[in-house]
Amino acid sequence: MRWLVWVLGTGLALAGTPGGRVEYIGGTVESLTTKADGRMNTADVDKLVVQFRSQAFTVPFESINQLEYGQKVDRRYLSAVLISPLFLLAKSRKHFLTVGYQDAAGRQQAMIFRVAKGDIRALLVTLEARTGRKVVFQDEEARKAGKG
Repeated sequence: MRWLVWVLGTGLALAGTPGGRVEYIGGTVESLTTKADGRMNTADVDKLVVQFRSQAFTVPFESINQLEYGQKVDRRYLSAVLISPLFLLAKSRKHFLTVGYQDAAGRQQAMIFRVAKGDIRALLVTLEARTGRKVVFQDEEARKAGKG
């Protein structure tokens, strides 16, 4: 019995908070540092929290009016040249999420994040549930990756 409690407790501790690892790519929010690594936290039912090392940024879910997901797919040419031609068969996918919202002054704002591969699906589903907005997919490949 103690073993079961330990396993469950360890699993919950490792699960962390709902959300995902992100990198802020850019947008209209001047207070956020471009190329900053952080974590997008969706655990709060009222607001989206993006936590970076030295700063946190929050947006009320009710203010979010746009969610867009897209991918950038690259072939691994450098790896193919340096390591093996088999890398030409591999593709590198980068996952991008745009969050649009209206700030307290009524101005439209946007934030673009690169999201970690293992976090994108859960993050999209949670954002749809919290905001009541549907994610707009940039193309059919993004739709397949985002919906599973």
